[in-house]
Amino acid sequence: MKKLISVILLAALFMTLTAALAAPLSGGWTPSSNPKVTKDVKALLKKATKTLVGVEYTPVAYLGSQVVAGKNHAVLCQAAAAVPDAQPYYAIVYLYESLDGKAEILSIADLDIGALCEY
Repeated sequence: MKKLISVILLAALFMTLTAALAAPLSGGWTPSSNPKVTKDVKALLKKATKTLVGVEYTPVAYLGSQVVAGKNHAVLCQAAAAVPDAQPYYAIVYLYESLDGKAEILSIADLDIGALCEY
């Protein structure tokens, strides 16, 4: 009987540890299970960039989020400078969405695709 109880307790402990390890850490980034850009993401990006001048960011993929006092978002965007013949480039735009619905840019990381390639 003691062996049966020990096995049951060990199995319960294993399941608890497995569930705890699978859950995202508080404050950690959670990758998006679907990179589709929703209307909400578009609206959030538009709200955060409404005062930004010189570059237009078009969302391409939703990368993930981070729960803080509000929520941080990472969005892959195609960027285009507002000058003639400017070449488009890609950037990850990090946004903060406050609990009251305000949005702001935390940072923008330009991606140099060529720098990522190693031959």
